[in-house]
Amino acid sequence: MKKRIGFLSFGHWQPIPGSSTRTAQDALLQSIELAVAAEELGIDGAYVRVHHFARQLASPFPLLAAMAARTSRIELGTAVIDMRYENPLYMAEEAAAADLIASGRLQLGVSRGSPEPALRGAEAFGYLPADGETDADMARAHTALFRAAIDGAGVVLSDPQMTGSSIPLAIQPQSPGLSERIWWGSGTRQTAVWTAEQGLNLMSSTLLSEDTGVPFDQLQAEQIAQFRAAWAEAGWEREPRVSVSRSVIPIVSDLDREYFGGRSAENQDQVGYLDGGIARFGKSYTGEPDAIAEQLAADAAVQDADTVLLTVPNQLGVDYNARLLETIANHVAPAIGWEPNPRTTA
Repeated sequence: MKKRIGFLSFGHWQPIPGSSTRTAQDALLQSIELAVAAEELGIDGAYVRVHHFARQLASPFPLLAAMAARTSRIELGTAVIDMRYENPLYMAEEAAAADLIASGRLQLGVSRGSPEPALRGAEAFGYLPADGETDADMARAHTALFRAAIDGAGVVLSDPQMTGSSIPLAIQPQSPGLSERIWWGSGTRQTAVWTAEQGLNLMSSTLLSEDTGVPFDQLQAEQIAQFRAAWAEAGWEREPRVSVSRSVIPIVSDLDREYFGGRSAENQDQVGYLDGGIARFGKSYTGEPDAIAEQLAADAAVQDADTVLLTVPNQLGVDYNARLLETIANHVAPAIGWEPNPRTTA
């Protein structure tokens, strides 16, 4: 199994002391520059988180298209798009256009979304669950229509007065292969099984909204195992992909120590409440590169996944995060079986 690594940016921006990302424009342009820098380092993926009603990245497709225009090899993706907010057909048009600009490099993570600052935010966008449905039901319905549209299904009948006949029309443009590059952000073992049954790739983050008392990496490895078993039982012909996210901060300079040297308490799992239920949060990997490499090599879920997404402190700027990724690429990632992609050549 080829091991891939990518960075994941939440795109925070705040006009506060110490921030190198003070405006929305800063967050967008720096995300593009970091994707360029990551590609030069041989990193496999550049991913962005999508949040609404917050000073973070919100509209991914213009950003992904701009990243695509500045790069040629690196995967470009989301982790994740909250499907409660999306017009599935317009999203299908945007996704296909961005994927065509990227020459088939998009990897789109979608899900029901996470807790957010807005009260009934999706309703403000014009989307409300039908009677008897939940937010999760609506997100899955939006996802099903989006997937049908990018797969070329007819989603509306033509007007006979314009076309001379009544035939199903598909969304245009179409981008071949995009339908196999859709991931579902799963927070439990049960939803991982559902993900496999739908033929979606699995995206699992740094938390699970359940807890059985075992370490986070083991619980996540169990989630991955159940996903793979359900995939095989469903009889899908292609091999699925699986990603996990990790916070990895190698400390190699005085500046690193200033920012992150006092975070040893985060180097262990945490259990708490999220969205009305118990959740287990995975530990951060902060410290000397050799120690982090050894710990990641022993992380059960990291070993079982083909892709590891590294969350970056984006407000520290492009130069800082490029150096962080370079340290990980040179001194940490080889311990989990990663090899750099060939660097871009002129």
